[in-house]
Amino acid sequence: MNNIKITTDFIKLEQLLKLANIVSSGGIAKELIQNGEIKVNGEVEIKRGKKLRPGDFIEYEGQKFFIE
Repeated sequence: MNNIKITTDFIKLEQLLKLANIVSSGGIAKELIQNGEIKVNGEVEIKRGKKLRPGDFIEYEGQKFFIE
């Protein structure tokens, strides 16, 4: 599992995908999210503005990213 440290109360899913270097642009992030390829806390998430907080995790292609 990869740890991603944030310094704010929350981060939007689309921003986290860029921060974790999963995608290089917001357009690619939007496409992955809309296609149901991203899971948040084990559930498929289709809202790119989903607010993630420390303790949440995302999954993409078998990789897990934990937000701290």
